Parts: sequence; structure tokens; C-alpha cells
Amino acid sequence: MLTLRQPFSSNFHRLLRHTISSIAASSSPPLTHDPLITIPKSYKFTPPIKPWPKNLSPKRLISIINRQQNLDLALQIFHFAGKFHNNFTHNYNTYLSIITRLARARQFHHCEALLDELHGNSLIKCGEILFVTLIRNYGLANRPKDAVRIFLRIPDFGVNRSVRSLNCLLNALVQNNKFNWVYLMFKNSRVKFNVIPNIFTCNILVKALCKKGDIQGAIKLLDDMPGMGLIPNVVTYTTLLSGYVAKGDLIGAKNVFQMILDKGWVPDATTYTVLMDGYCKKGRLVDAVNVMDDMEENDVKPNEITYGVMIEAYCKEKKCGEALNLLDDMLENRYVPSSVLCCKVIDVLCEEGKVEDACALWRKLLKKNVTPDNVVSSTLIHWLCKEGKLQEARKLFDEFERSSVPGLMTYNMLIAGLCEAGELYDAGRLWDDMLEKGCIPNAFTYNMLIKGFCKIGNPKEGMRVLDEMFDKGCLPNDATHKILIEGLSRSKLDSEIMNLLSIVANRRGKIDASLWEVILTNALVNVDTGKILESIFPPDVRA
Repeated sequence: MLTLRQPFSSNFHRLLRHTISSIAASSSPPLTHDPLITIPKSYKFTPPIKPWPKNLSPKRLISIINRQQNLDLALQIFHFAGKFHNNFTHNYNTYLSIITRLARARQFHHCEALLDELHGNSLIKCGEILFVTLIRNYGLANRPKDAVRIFLRIPDFGVNRSVRSLNCLLNALVQNNKFNWVYLMFKNSRVKFNVIPNIFTCNILVKALCKKGDIQGAIKLLDDMPGMGLIPNVVTYTTLLSGYVAKGDLIGAKNVFQMILDKGWVPDATTYTVLMDGYCKKGRLVDAVNVMDDMEENDVKPNEITYGVMIEAYCKEKKCGEALNLLDDMLENRYVPSSVLCCKVIDVLCEEGKVEDACALWRKLLKKNVTPDNVVSSTLIHWLCKEGKLQEARKLFDEFERSSVPGLMTYNMLIAGLCEAGELYDAGRLWDDMLEKGCIPNAFTYNMLIKGFCKIGNPKEGMRVLDEMFDKGCLPNDATHKILIEGLSRSKLDSEIMNLLSIVANRRGKIDASLWEVILTNALVNVDTGKILESIFPPDVRA
């Protein structure tokens, strides 16, 4: 049998339960007197929604609750039905419905209150799925102690724990890197929890051991599994393979892969992808391509993750043609590439001077009903502007605007390109359009406009933009100061530099070190330093 590699106290389970119970008791709200008891029977309460159904069944209430977008209103409906609707009684399914919605929204304090209601109602027989839902969502919310607490409370509701709730808890603990807890729960599953682990339980433990870096522990577990009446499967070996990959041991990973083949099993897409990812991380792209070729020869179809791993590897090696071909293949197989993946392909295409191919990819995404988002569109607009293709950038912006709502990033990229090209009139029109659409400019937007004015030799207008920037509550950054000081310095406007320093000092209360560094780097060669100091320091300091 699997031996314990790290010593645990034999009383850990009892202490853990005691500690969690103490936490739960201390965090529970005090019971208060229900004011509804003193209200006359003739008093009529207004239902939270109208029309309120005359005939209300649990099934209909669940439908009403699930249709509500406002979660607070859904909870009000639940409570109103239980307290004020004649001849209506909540059952397990109504509680499950509202607790599920609350747990997904991380409204755990309401979940706990409803759970206490259930515990006090002996007429309602609970099911395990309610606790599985809470355990899963506590895990997703990074609250592993609460997940354990819920698991330990299951018998208090007259429900027998099963391997389903155990596996859910172990997954939650792995997600939160509580690897020692995983082993502890596994070790106590039969004796303390009366749950017999299955192959999925063992696979989760293998995953925990691999993530912890204990590959030898994972191997020993595989050896002990037949003694538990369990046979390792492809998922088990794939998990072990991923452990070797995480440690950078590709020889060990390849050996595990060969073990899968020796057993007569067919590796699935995940197994192949894990091995390919290992080679890609080591820069061994040729080996990764060979694994993908073997995958295709064995009629194993690549999945979304497979495509992502290989496309990213091609982009990293600046092989834009291969990356584009694989992305096309991904689209043909009806997989939706992520925005990050599309941006990487667009970047590598444009870096290689293939902006037209990047534009063709953008339009292909539209054609395949994979609407490029603001991240993808702004990336391509940036490259078009950088290549001086402002007309194409505007056209692409207009196409994007017909099918989506441009965000600040997309506006910023086009405004930056227009300002860089000195087309401030068009940049101003786009600015106005952005404001009309409710998109608020940030420091980057203001900086680009200031830079545009400085570039055409009108830094004074840039100073007016700075005033507006302060008035709108958008604080300038080091880039703002550098752009203005460089522009004023080029235009020999010494007095305006001093004016800038005064504005900054008045608005921000001080001139920090970063701004002085900008001044020293960019302006002092052309500016009378004495005048600057006289404009900043009070008379007693100057004396």
C-alpha cells in the first residue's frame, strides 16, 4: 500500500473539524427575533414581482427564480414564497436551485443561512448534489477550508457521502494547491468517511503528487493501485507524463508515453498535447512536430489546446507561415482561437512584413463567425498605422465598428496612428466620436494627442490638452511630461517649460524625482536652470 511520505498527526482530522467548527460558529450571525411574528394577520405583503402566480408549485418557483437576472430579487422571491404564499412549502429542489445560483455568484453568506434552514427542517430530505455544488464553488473561490467544512458536515443532514463529493473536494484542494490535504483526505476516505476511492480519486491524487513535484510518490501510487482493486488508465499515465514535463524531464515523459503504447492503449489528444508542449517549452520544435505527425497517423484529432500549443511554438520561432496554416486548419475544424493566440499570429506576420496576410486573417475570422474582439483589432490597427497604412487602418476600424463596439484600446491605437502621422483633424474627430460613445480617454489617449501637437510644432496646444487632462481627473504620467518637455525644448519655449513645472507643482503639490530626471535629460541644455529654480523654490530657499 501507499506509505505516508510526510508525517501527520493522528488527531489531524479531529483537530481540523474542531477548528473549522469553531470558525463556523464564530462567523455565524446571531439569532434575532423575527419581527413578522407580531404583525397582524390582516396585514397583506406586497409580492416582490407582479403578477404573482395564484397557483405556485416548487417546479414553477424554480423556473421563476432561474429567470431572474437580479439575484437579490430571486432570493426575495424564494423567501416570499416560503413565508407568505398559502399552501406552499419549499422542498429540496427549491433550496438546491437558489443555493446553486447564490454559490455561483459567491454569495456564500446567504448559502450558509439557507443551509442552516435546511438543517433545522427535518421534513426535507437533502441530496448530495447540493453539497457537491457548494464544495466546487468554495474551491473556485479559493476557500478550501470552507470546502472541507461542507464535506465534513454532509452526514449532519442525513446524507451519505459518496465518491462523487470526495472527488469534488479533492479537485477543489488541488486547485488551491493544498496537496498534503488531498493525501490526508484520500488516506482517511475508507475509515473516517466510509467512501471507497475509485480510479478518478487516484488520478486526482496522482495529479496532486505531480504538482507537488513528488514524481516518485506518484509512481508508487500507480504500483499500489492494483492492490486497491483499481487499474491505472490513460488519464493516470497522462497525468504522470505531465508531471515529468513540468519538471523538464523529457526522457521520463517519453518513457511514460512509451508505457502507454506498450500496454496497447491509444494515447488521446491530451496525452499527445502534453508531450508536444514539453518539447515546445524546451525549444525542440522539430520533435513536437514529429509527435503531431504521429498523432495524425494514428487518427487522433488535435483539439483546441493542441492547436494553441503548436501555433504559439511556431510564433515563438518566427515561423509565421506555419502558424497561419495551422490557425486556418483550426478554424476549418470549427475551433475558436483565443484573442491572445490571434494576436500572436498577427504580430509575427506583421513583424515579417506580411501585413496583408494579417488583414486577410482578420477578415477570415469575421467570415468564420469568429468576430475579432478589441484586442485583436487594435493589434492589427497598430501594425497598419506603424506601416503607414492609415487608410487601411480606418477602413478596418469602420468594419469592426459595424459588427462590434470599439473599446478604448482600439480607439487609442487609431488615434495614436493618426497623431503620429500629423493628421490631428481626423484624430480630433475620432476623439469626439469616442466621447459620444461613452468611451473615456486615459493617459495614453491624452499623451498621443499631446505628442501629435508637439510633432507639428505646436506644443502650446499640447499644454492646453494637459490642462484638460487635469480638469477631467486624469493624472499625467512620466511619458506625458517627457513628451511636453521635449516638444517645448525643440521649440525653444523656455518660459513654457517653467510654466509646465508650475502647473505640475500646483496640481500635484510636488515635483517628484522622475520629472526632475526628465528635465535633466531633455531640457537643461536649452533652458536657464537658474530661472527654473527661481520659479519653483520660495524666496527664503533661494536666499
